[in-house]
Amino acid sequence: MKVVFFGTPEFAIPTLEKLLNHPEFEILAVVTQPDKRRERGNKLTPSPVKTLALQHNLPVWQPERVKKDSETLAKLQQTEAEAFVVVAYGQILSKKILNMPKLGCINVHGSILPKYRGAAPIQWCLCNGEPETGITTMLMDAGMDTGDMLLKATTPIELLDNADNLAVRLATMGGDLLIETLLKLKRQEIQPIPQNNAEATYAPLIQKQDYQLDWSKSAIQLHNQIRGFYPNCWTTFRNQTLKITATLPLGSADAEEIPPELATIRQKLPDLSDMSGIPGEIVSIAKGIGAIAQTGAGLLLLREVQLAGKRPQSGWDFVNGTRLTVGEILKSEV
Repeated sequence: MKVVFFGTPEFAIPTLEKLLNHPEFEILAVVTQPDKRRERGNKLTPSPVKTLALQHNLPVWQPERVKKDSETLAKLQQTEAEAFVVVAYGQILSKKILNMPKLGCINVHGSILPKYRGAAPIQWCLCNGEPETGITTMLMDAGMDTGDMLLKATTPIELLDNADNLAVRLATMGGDLLIETLLKLKRQEIQPIPQNNAEATYAPLIQKQDYQLDWSKSAIQLHNQIRGFYPNCWTTFRNQTLKITATLPLGSADAEEIPPELATIRQKLPDLSDMSGIPGEIVSIAKGIGAIAQTGAGLLLLREVQLAGKRPQSGWDFVNGTRLTVGEILKSEV
């Protein structure tokens, strides 16, 4: 099967690799976003997908706006590809492009559709505390992730998953599901299923205010926000910005999911249940592990933080480095 691959970030790499390594597929070209300037050195940097494509000597096309780039549109038409595969490309495809390939444009989406249509499904799924997520392959149409569904795969969300490691897991699942989808489409073994729009939810682009922590929220809400928008959530500590990058809610409902390396915390839960303070107050310090903060409901262990201008550090290194004491306050504003 001849395909054109559309994709940009690291999330798209496993799917591209699986297509490259499968004898049933020939990749005619790769379409990816233009090179971008990164902060360090302000050098133009290619996307991960472009880097991999060039390693395999594939033609790479990088239009600023693919649906208005006449040269790219002509080249896409000339490929006579049977399918266009789209994985986190980052641009909207026009009807003209969607109608080009015989089998259609097949998208690999990081949620169980119709839930979490949109730009940031993995992040919002975590932030909203979903128990599971997955991958959906679908036939693209003119809407935002509204096309008919093809195949699905699911995975449970663990208490300590964050947006990075969950994305890695889903990206691998997506590559496998895409191969299965294309092969079954070719053999006419899939019946596309329309989405139920009444069940749809959306995962919009993340805004700056989504990173700000409000200590009046519950421990589990804060934990989900921190891991969903990893590694960018912040609070104010001693009048400076402090990023909090890993936490653990210390409610009895979460005790079974506490990992072995934090077993001493499980033993302390009965004693911690008697502690209280104002939201954001450090009410206890777990030796060798980190500080424990009061929230609007429940306690939150700070497992990893990042001081402004510093590298991420463990909760215990933060305690020692700042000589943190019980009674200090993490604030919700600057």
